[in-house]
Amino acid sequence: MTYIIGEIGQNHNGSVDVAKLLIDVVSRPIYDKLFNQELKIMDAVKLTKRDLSQELSASQMSRPYDTPNSFGKTYGEHREFLELNDEQHFELYKYAKNKGLDFIETLCAVGCMSLLKLFTPDKLKVASRDLTNLPLLAALAETKIPIIISTGMAGENELNLALDTINRYHSNISILHCVSEYPTKYENVNLKTISYLQKHYSQYTIGYSDHTIGIATPLAAVAMGAEIIEKHITLDRQMKGTDQAGSLAIDGIYRMMRDIRNLELSIGKEEIFIEDSVRAAREKLERSIATNRMLIKGHIITEEDIHMLSPGDGFKWSQKDAVIGKELNNDLPQDEIIYSNFLK
Repeated sequence: MTYIIGEIGQNHNGSVDVAKLLIDVVSRPIYDKLFNQELKIMDAVKLTKRDLSQELSASQMSRPYDTPNSFGKTYGEHREFLELNDEQHFELYKYAKNKGLDFIETLCAVGCMSLLKLFTPDKLKVASRDLTNLPLLAALAETKIPIIISTGMAGENELNLALDTINRYHSNISILHCVSEYPTKYENVNLKTISYLQKHYSQYTIGYSDHTIGIATPLAAVAMGAEIIEKHITLDRQMKGTDQAGSLAIDGIYRMMRDIRNLELSIGKEEIFIEDSVRAAREKLERSIATNRMLIKGHIITEEDIHMLSPGDGFKWSQKDAVIGKELNNDLPQDEIIYSNFLK
């Protein structure tokens, strides 16, 4: 089954309670009401941790940040407002684990690794912007925790350098195709990159981190064999914050999970066969050889005597040689199926 990550990121807006509500949302049961079937929920939630002393240049941190999504007068104040401390991340880790979810951390600097003294995330995520931050990749890889990397800002050379760095410590690596455009225009998604990664990086788990609006592209990625899907989630797309509008809210989360899990059930196996569930419909709706006029006992059936009618539990046209030239052992009215027990 596809491993699906709900990326909270910093859509908690600096609130542990908001983050917990999001964890509650993704841990709710998913039902397909049509078939009265419970489906598997998301596998994991992901948070982001920044070390503001290792985030931006001093001039960028102090620059005025006056936008509708700002939580501070400067960009540094804005970023500081959104940060949860190590203990709060640990609290959310325990909360998610109690809900049966994996917990993933995007650590944006070596300084963020202090939270690893409190707990060990199930996986570490490297943001697209840090794929070329080889010292960070080395430090994260040294922990031996499984690593997910996104390719949203990378070409193949950058990807290979990142993989070489991590592989010095371990090879438990997942690669997510990604486009770092928020939101991503559909013509820029290029889902066929997933196929390229599957072909040329087959030793790794290949997935897709989505920044489009809606759920169509994650579904298509699953159909293409993506083993991981990552999608931003929020309580309300109208909430303040730069990632909220491009995230899935409560109904969208439910629909994506329902549709992905049903899609997984739909993929099946690479062969042609008749499902057992189709047999009743086949018998009811397919056609069988039938009389096209009244025929009397002793009549020798010709092709001019027959046509095709439902149900489909009699002779098929491909079996007409079993009917033509045979003698009827009783009268048959027009438009009745000719069964084998009617023939001598």
